[in-house]
Amino acid sequence: MAEDYTPPKVWTWEKPSGGTFASINRPIAGPTHDKALPVGQHPLQLHSLATPNGIKVTILLEELLQAGHAADYDAWLIEIGNGDQFGSGFVEVNPNSKIPALMDHSQTPPQRVFESASILLYLAEKFGGAFIPKDPSARTEMLSWLFWQMGSAPYLGGGFGHFYKYAPVKIEYAINRFAMEVKRQLDVLDRHLADKDWMAGGEYSLADIAIWSWYGAVVLGRSYGAAEFLDVESYKNLMAWAKRIDARPAVIRGRMVNRNWGEASEQLPERHSAADFDRL
Repeated sequence: MAEDYTPPKVWTWEKPSGGTFASINRPIAGPTHDKALPVGQHPLQLHSLATPNGIKVTILLEELLQAGHAADYDAWLIEIGNGDQFGSGFVEVNPNSKIPALMDHSQTPPQRVFESASILLYLAEKFGGAFIPKDPSARTEMLSWLFWQMGSAPYLGGGFGHFYKYAPVKIEYAINRFAMEVKRQLDVLDRHLADKDWMAGGEYSLADIAIWSWYGAVVLGRSYGAAEFLDVESYKNLMAWAKRIDARPAVIRGRMVNRNWGEASEQLPERHSAADFDRL
């Protein structure tokens, strides 16, 4: 990789740039092949993979079920490494070709929902405002942190994670630039959690689910193999919060759904009923 690279006046895509996901990256949208999405027996049909954005939704669905809501669902695996997200059926649900994507067949016509935070809010409101604080001030605080996560995670995943783990070469400047920003974000969370158990104050909410799915995975040593590099143990309040959420039964189940790597006891590539967990 040349150190004296000068960008052209007009960028053109000539060949994959290398790295783990080079074979599926392209500068245009739309489907690459025809493939209808399956439909199971439940109104809620999730098409996803157990990435940080994916487990946000499966954790919430499992939390809703544990809380007694009629939120049963089918979860179908979208293998992004194989380009499943570019199938025609998936693109109809999410024109941006990113997981997760949800179809609610209880609506006429069926309602599509894409973008993980949008899905969280849609499901929470569908079930009576579950995991959204009723107090207006706390609700506003929750929304602020939910959208903080959506705006901050690209630095963590697309920035730090990409250059630290997935890029074809290690670029010192890029790793240092994004490591600095990720550590600043970890410090933001650690300071915020110094005098509270949950992100919105007194109750577990959508903000906790969304932020934990990204930042909890990092501090618990599950993302990018970077826990020591980022000195995550120094963020005591953040670590305690991450462990509290990690122990919740619905979180344990939600992490398994649409997962097809790691320990066999943690993999549930498809989920169609609560009984599916029994065989693990």
